[in-house]
Amino acid sequence: MNPGDSRPPGTDAADPMPQPPPEPDATDCCGEGCVRCVYDVHDEKLERYERALAAWRTRHPEADG
Repeated sequence: MNPGDSRPPGTDAADPMPQPPPEPDATDCCGEGCVRCVYDVHDEKLERYERALAAWRTRHPEADG
């Protein structure tokens, strides 16, 4: 981020802040105990998001203000 840049932290077009995955709707789950339920897939995506966000915050310490 440039010192004269008036954009808020996290809006760097070259390295945007990761966004959390959308939560599945309750109707997305069939309730039959699938091996990889949509909620399991969401949990995996959430873990990847959290790792990506931690790495992004390391690269953009000014955003933790």
